[in-house]
Amino acid sequence: MSIFKLPDLGEGLQEADIREWHVKVGDTVAVDQPLLAVETAKAVVEVPSPQAGVIKKLFGAVGDTMDVGKPLVEFEGDAAAEAAPAAVVDHGGARTGAITDTGTVVGAMKSSNDVVAEKATTVGTAAGIKVTPAVRALAHRLNVDLTIVTPSGPDGMITAPDVQRVHKILTDVGPMEKLRGPRKAMALSMAQARDEVMPTTVTDDAVLHAWEGKQDLTIRLIRALVAGVKAQPSLNAWYDQAEIGRRVLEKIHLGVAVDTPEGLFVAVLQDVASRSPDSLRAGLIKMKEAVGSRNVPAEELRGYTITLSNFGRFGGKYATPVIVPPTVAIVAAGSIRDAVVPVNGQIVISKIVPLSVSFDHRCVTGGEATRFLSAMVADMQLPV
Repeated sequence: MSIFKLPDLGEGLQEADIREWHVKVGDTVAVDQPLLAVETAKAVVEVPSPQAGVIKKLFGAVGDTMDVGKPLVEFEGDAAAEAAPAAVVDHGGARTGAITDTGTVVGAMKSSNDVVAEKATTVGTAAGIKVTPAVRALAHRLNVDLTIVTPSGPDGMITAPDVQRVHKILTDVGPMEKLRGPRKAMALSMAQARDEVMPTTVTDDAVLHAWEGKQDLTIRLIRALVAGVKAQPSLNAWYDQAEIGRRVLEKIHLGVAVDTPEGLFVAVLQDVASRSPDSLRAGLIKMKEAVGSRNVPAEELRGYTITLSNFGRFGGKYATPVIVPPTVAIVAAGSIRDAVVPVNGQIVISKIVPLSVSFDHRCVTGGEATRFLSAMVADMQLPV
């Protein structure tokens, strides 16, 4: 058969969701003509045809998750004809070359008048849930996860009414939404962070009383972050869990958290310490446009060395932002607000911005993190 399989999409991505088919069965396609668009955890990718030919079969529907190496498209042609299935339906509806299933049973059927009592089995190793095969079959038929069922039978046994009760609850609340694309990637990244990182957070406020004129908050945050790294380079690093080692990095490739309806993206601003404010602002605009249209290049979603989350534009003061391995630190800025603060011995009302720094305590000390934060605050409080 001439079958085209989902190719390796790079970046260690082993699956993709079908977002849109550009062809249908019977279409004639040319080499490199887009066959379909698939959505990975990082981007929407157009998959081109590897050959010219006529589409015989499409594998998978819109929304299906396909693994790398699984069939996508079958083309007509000699190669496909050589492996044609035994059962073929012609235009008249007749089946030719088909193997007929007579419905016979292999082996002898034994009958008995003995009544066999069902014995309970367990589900999972940790839960130790007790359930009979019949109730297990009922749960399978109703698509009920037995691990979420509260048993009411004797000695912790799950009964049929227990399964039916949970099925009714799940029916009332509606179908579960499978996480796909960016949201699935976020779930996996957060689980990795939970399993691998020892996070600790320190917070402080930057008083903006000395600011002169209108200023770009995000650019000031980036500049302050660079000042923090210069004061304490150990926060701009990658940690290797297998080797129990770290790589303190010279250049600051800043991961910027971008919120979208489809999920959270972290895109990269390269070498922020050497760029001008205008260059950084242009890079931020380009980044947000690319993320919004899902056209961000894969190389701009990897390799960041420290992360910034300006969540305060939506609300909130302090946070415990999540560190995604192999990075060891993330800075979060809350919403600017008015506060009564002392300035040069006087009580004034000033704008302040709350800052939170989460760090991986496996390789960053509390002293290093607080010195980093103090340098950030000092830079943020400069007039310009």
